[in-house]
Amino acid sequence: RKHPLEIPPPSEKDWLKEDEEDFFLQDPDRKRDALPQPFRMVNKLVMLAFENAMEIIEKREMLQEVQKLKIQPTKCFPTAEFQVTGRANCLAVSGKYIFIGLSVGLAAFKVSDCKEVCAWDAVKMEICTVCASDLGNECHVLLAVDEMGFVRLFCFHKESFLLVKVLNEMEDISKRSACVEVVLSPGGDYAGVLLQGNTKAWLEMYRLPKDSWLKETEKNPGAAAGLVRGERRAQHSSQADVLLLQESPVSANRADGKLSLPVLLLKVKPPRPVTGSSFKSPLDALKKVDDGSMLGLGYNHLIKNSQWEQQEAIFRRTYREYLEAEGERESKEEIPRHATFHFLLPGRILQPGPEMKVQPDVPAGISVHWDGSHNLCLYLLNRPLKEKVDSDPKPDVVWPCAAPIACSAVSSCSRYLALACEDATITIWDKDLGYPLSVTAILEERHIRSIHFL
Repeated sequence: RKHPLEIPPPSEKDWLKEDEEDFFLQDPDRKRDALPQPFRMVNKLVMLAFENAMEIIEKREMLQEVQKLKIQPTKCFPTAEFQVTGRANCLAVSGKYIFIGLSVGLAAFKVSDCKEVCAWDAVKMEICTVCASDLGNECHVLLAVDEMGFVRLFCFHKESFLLVKVLNEMEDISKRSACVEVVLSPGGDYAGVLLQGNTKAWLEMYRLPKDSWLKETEKNPGAAAGLVRGERRAQHSSQADVLLLQESPVSANRADGKLSLPVLLLKVKPPRPVTGSSFKSPLDALKKVDDGSMLGLGYNHLIKNSQWEQQEAIFRRTYREYLEAEGERESKEEIPRHATFHFLLPGRILQPGPEMKVQPDVPAGISVHWDGSHNLCLYLLNRPLKEKVDSDPKPDVVWPCAAPIACSAVSSCSRYLALACEDATITIWDKDLGYPLSVTAILEERHIRSIHFL
């Protein structure tokens, strides 16, 4: 090397940063007394805690500023209150009225002034479910379900309740059925009631004669206005209610006026389990065929009970270890099951006969699927009158799925149908064209409980 090594001059970057070494540089005039140990260590820890606290405070202030910049949801406060007697369990809105199911009876309120206009409490029962639809001409149809499971059909006309019929009333108490679900079609043309008995469940569909009701109330306005005035509950005195109700001669389950009764169209039962043929010979089965389109004797087309038993034995012997891990098989006895049903507007899939009149805004059929079933069954509501109601009608269209259907939904236009199966797959169908629009599979093991169109 040409030049000898030189020691570089000191700089501030090379100074030691420890408090014990450079505290004199921070206070060169020695105006502040230096803290001895261990007080300097305590001071250092306090300052560190203070700096950490200030960082946390600054972060929270930043988050608060960000939240202020976001759009805050509008807070809605009640503008009016309904003064009800007892406890309100359910409500339904129809036209300019609100119908509320109370702990004792029904009550109707006006939306404009929130005042009670009429009350019905002849049976002294708690109303659990209320459905209502506006029929026009100040007439409304109501379905009310009480705590005992009875379904009562009402016609509300000119601020008066008129009991038309108890749909599931039975003289024999042992055969009494309880209502599980009740649905009114848009417009009030049809009503569906899901009933459960001791050992079975079924679905009943009714046609409501709303046109006849409008004519009957117009021709005979006194029938609707002739309700016992004792049912009108005074708002200022509960003792007056007792006196007025004692004068009421109306029976609990008797109709209040002479209005046309609803017509029972369908009585849909759960699908029967697959079993062997009950015919003793193929000839007996061929005798039941009316169209005469069968060829041959059909000896190889009947499955007997012995064949089902043999197939089940083979299955149990093959998958014995898996069956033992899952536990014993569930009982084969038929138990009450739940069904989900929707009203469907006219379309290409459900086409009534040429003799039936079709209106575009009136439901033409229903879709039904029972819990644990793979099939979505479609039934026409416009059926000939000669067909018996208790004949357990067969579905007009069967829509099979790969897995049991968990829940379903129908769009407001009734064209699109959403089916969610137990394998966490959601399929959107075009009901008119009959093909799926989209299929969404949820990868995570989730159980879909409900689905809705927005």
